[in-house]
Amino acid sequence: MDITARIRTEFNLRADHADNIISLIDAGNTIPFIARYRKEMTGHCDDQVLRELADRLKYLRNLEKRKEEVTASIEEQGKMTEEIAASLSKAETLSEVEDIYRPFKQKRKTRATVAIAKGLEPLAEIIFAQNITEGTLEDIAAPYVNPDLGVEDWRQAVDGARDIVAEKISDDAELRKKLRRIFLKNADITAKLVKKDGEAATYEMYADYSEPVSEIKSHRVLAINRGEAEEYLRVKIVIDKDFAIRVASVGTVKEGSVTTPVVKEAVADAYERLIYPSIEREIRAYLTENANEQGIKMFAGNLKPLLMQPPIRGIVTMGLDPAYRTGCKIAVVDETGKVLDKTVVYPTPPQNKTEEAKKVLLAMIAKYGVDVISIGNGTASKESEIFVADMLKDCPRKVSYIVVSEAGASVYSASKLGAEEFPDYDVSERSAVSIARRLQDPLAELIKIDPKSIGVGQYQHDMPAARLDEVLGGVVEDCVNSVGVDLNTASPSLLSYVAGLNSAIVKNIVAYREENGKFKTRKELLKVPKLGEKAFEQCAGFLRIPGGDVVFDNTGVHPESYGGAEKLLSLFGYGKDDVRQGKLGELPSKVSAFGTSRVCEYTGLGADTLGDVVSELVKPGRDVRDSLPRPTLRTDVMDINDLVVGMELTGTVRNVIDFGAFVDIGVHQDGLVHISELSDGYVRHPSDVLKVGQTVTVRVIGVDTAKNRISLSMRKDKKRPHADS
Repeated sequence: MDITARIRTEFNLRADHADNIISLIDAGNTIPFIARYRKEMTGHCDDQVLRELADRLKYLRNLEKRKEEVTASIEEQGKMTEEIAASLSKAETLSEVEDIYRPFKQKRKTRATVAIAKGLEPLAEIIFAQNITEGTLEDIAAPYVNPDLGVEDWRQAVDGARDIVAEKISDDAELRKKLRRIFLKNADITAKLVKKDGEAATYEMYADYSEPVSEIKSHRVLAINRGEAEEYLRVKIVIDKDFAIRVASVGTVKEGSVTTPVVKEAVADAYERLIYPSIEREIRAYLTENANEQGIKMFAGNLKPLLMQPPIRGIVTMGLDPAYRTGCKIAVVDETGKVLDKTVVYPTPPQNKTEEAKKVLLAMIAKYGVDVISIGNGTASKESEIFVADMLKDCPRKVSYIVVSEAGASVYSASKLGAEEFPDYDVSERSAVSIARRLQDPLAELIKIDPKSIGVGQYQHDMPAARLDEVLGGVVEDCVNSVGVDLNTASPSLLSYVAGLNSAIVKNIVAYREENGKFKTRKELLKVPKLGEKAFEQCAGFLRIPGGDVVFDNTGVHPESYGGAEKLLSLFGYGKDDVRQGKLGELPSKVSAFGTSRVCEYTGLGADTLGDVVSELVKPGRDVRDSLPRPTLRTDVMDINDLVVGMELTGTVRNVIDFGAFVDIGVHQDGLVHISELSDGYVRHPSDVLKVGQTVTVRVIGVDTAKNRISLSMRKDKKRPHADS
């Protein structure tokens, strides 16, 4: 297989771009570096495409390696034929390769291997050939009766030979491939509720469930799998057995032979005992793998906009971690996230000390000049929000509040990192700090938490941990590098996601910073132990030094392009002070008027790199998140009982899932916008329409206060019925 040609075709790339990307990956370059600083070489592939390509490249190389291993094993056995070699060459998946290898694997003890040990393989070959049209089975089998080997009569000989034929049929790679396709197209997946207790209601919709394998959605596969794992459901793949056996008989059964009835029995036995259980496992594994990949993709798609929410800078923030019995933990942090004060108040049941709590918090607001209160959305959040909204009516200072997702705050608080950052704080106090800081800079705070604990996916704890960590880690890495990191203030957690840096180098950077003070230039990084030229090449462009000695060090311009950037400034009569003072607003139009190709020729920069350099110099130190809509701050509170059908509200998307999206409309309970209610037109997947953190206008179409459920719509056509989920 020409892997490069395959990559070119599958990703619709030019030959040189595909070659370059593979070479860059093989040379140890990171995905963020390739995506940002090698655009001319890759045809402007973004980080997501590059990661998909890297995954596919790895799979195809593993496939080729497995083919080589299988080929070597079959050749060692002296059983390689041109037909087998051709089949291996054409195989496009690992399962096809394993099907071809199946007959040549060293088998554990089976009914067929037992029969072979009894000397019945020659009889099996005679029976399977189906060439004998005269005589009886007894006549054919009689020579193979051997009491010494455990074959007492001709019937035992035929039974043993039939077991060998059944295994031979089961090992037929083409038959398995054909049946696998038929199962994927025609089989149903069914579920039955087999245990009834207090938790059984969770799986009520799957109590007597059936759906075509070809149509089942990923989230239902994961739900069924969980129900089976918890022993509430019995799950099966169902197909017409007679039809499957007829398919298996084609090309195998030859009518008119004395041995044909035995072969027919062997086909049925092979299907029921060997093929069906195996293919059922394969289909379940296939559905699960696809569902996991879709779930991981969905999680990754939600995680990125959550991490990339715009920071609310320059504000003093009060973090409130709600609770009942143990009270609400409070932390006030300054504009930089430094903790100014902390306390505990008890405005919620059972204490209900609202007046006392008001007095304490209003005093803190006045003392520290608090601008906004960040409330965690966990237990007692609603009561805390009502208390805060009421308190702010008595606050002489203009203060607003926002309810933020506290997913993962408790994980961070109990982590080693949390303990190192705040050794004298208890777990809940650390949570209050985290809740405050995640409003000021969501990315810097959320990267301290295991992505799986951030809570913007479905069934993440059921998914393969290594794959989930790999994909989510890639998302965090892409986010951190697209924003850039202040080299002199970044935490070790943040630095660890910068392209090219590992934990050892990060420790050395922090140690160097503590010993020598702030970095004055990016080039100074080369003095850090273990940070060599390759690591510098990968990380330098993503690290920022505000107010440093080199003006370009506070931009996304890579050091390798500094010479070209200086020529660019010189060409249009600008100096480095103009960059610092933000006086390059007319640079893009000047480049356009002069001619991009001429500027590229003069500066030695590629067209894509030139565009990036111009953007960076126009706005040095810019944060890509600043162009996104800011979170909505509130001063008053609503209740689910205030909602009426037809009411239009502004909300924030909290989670996007396969069948819709959950939207926070300010009533503590998120409302569901089903996929059929996202638009008047067809929506392939909710992620095509919505992103986590997006502000949307929704209409209430249903309120169930008993079940605490809210149904929302984004459709403009109010008369159309919505589809069943």
